[in-house]
Amino acid sequence: MMNSSSRCGEMMKLFDSHCHLQDPRIHHLAPQIIRTAIESGVSHFAVNGVSEKDWSLVKKMSEDYPSSVIPCFGLHPWYILGRTPNWFNTLSDLFGSTPSATVGEIGLDKGSHGKQIDFNDQVQVFRQQLELSKELKKPASVHCVRAFGDLLEIMQGDSSLLSRISRNGSYAGEAWCLFFLFRVPTERILLESDAPDALPKSSLNLLQGEATSLQAIQSQEANILGSSNSSDQSLPKETLNQPANIRIVLRYVASMLEMPEEELAELSHRNALQLFSSYPGSKVD
Repeated sequence: MMNSSSRCGEMMKLFDSHCHLQDPRIHHLAPQIIRTAIESGVSHFAVNGVSEKDWSLVKKMSEDYPSSVIPCFGLHPWYILGRTPNWFNTLSDLFGSTPSATVGEIGLDKGSHGKQIDFNDQVQVFRQQLELSKELKKPASVHCVRAFGDLLEIMQGDSSLLSRISRNGSYAGEAWCLFFLFRVPTERILLESDAPDALPKSSLNLLQGEATSLQAIQSQEANILGSSNSSDQSLPKETLNQPANIRIVLRYVASMLEMPEEELAELSHRNALQLFSSYPGSKVD
């Protein structure tokens, strides 16, 4: 196995191709989270909306951080039951007013959560958004849990859709992730944090204590505000992830591919820049 001598130095540029900084669990800490990530070398964040309720937050965040936040709008399968009759028009209008946006997070889910939602309904909503992605020539970030066969069937006959899919996640655990990792062309490899979820664990053969939770940021925020007991600033007891931890994802993937971390960082950053600059209106150079 090849090792990096720098152990992922701060100057390596990284691109978080999928996160949810608008998530209500962490949205109030977004300025600190973004600053911490940028100091760790993260240049861009593709922030994915999941429902009508958070699309405006994603849009506002991209306006507040125009050089680093890429807005992504989509209706996630977990949230389709709460959609309004006008959801698709609202989504289409958002892309009209936000040309830098991409499509996401959309997808299909037959997992423990997704199986509670009518799958035919999921497919209908997914197809509508894929067609919109095709029409607007925008990449799509796709959530896929135990429905990969259905996903491929939907995309059969239109290979152009495949080239716009930036993420196929969570199939059946780590073994499946490794199976696909070794089969993805290097020019398609992207790195993501999926923050605030998916905090890197020692079970990924990582050194314990390296993954930085948001509890430290919460403490710093409380000190700045002068109130460590503020209910408005408190995080839930669960340990949450942040984009700065993508450097640990980098280390893990590099070790699996037996590739120097610097090489993978440069490769994945270049791939992400190419993907997120491939459509009209992109603000990525």
